[in-house]
Amino acid sequence: MRFKVIIALVNDNYQDAVIESAKKAGATGVTILKARGEGIHNYKSFLGVKVDAQTDLLMFLVEDFNSNIILDAIYQAGHFEQHGNGIAFSLQADRAIGMESQMKALEKDAKENYF
Repeated sequence: MRFKVIIALVNDNYQDAVIESAKKAGATGVTILKARGEGIHNYKSFLGVKVDAQTDLLMFLVEDFNSNIILDAIYQAGHFEQHGNGIAFSLQADRAIGMESQMKALEKDAKENYF
């Protein structure tokens, strides 16, 4: 099997919906990391102290054939069409280990949808 890593930086208001939608689209799990980001726009300040935008980074290891479907689900659930709600992208994973507990679900999904 070939895998991709989907990384999504998501507005806190939509995190649960994004995770649920990604799982419905075929993701078998997610790793959630705390992150801080800086974009093209300046941060707001409060009494001269910079207020950083805290966000969660969601990381999904998914089967390659399913990655675009999952990315589309993340886009919709995260309302990414609206400014400031997040970004998501995928990267090719050269090798993945420790996926034994998820292999049956991934193989079943592949057989039902692509073979």
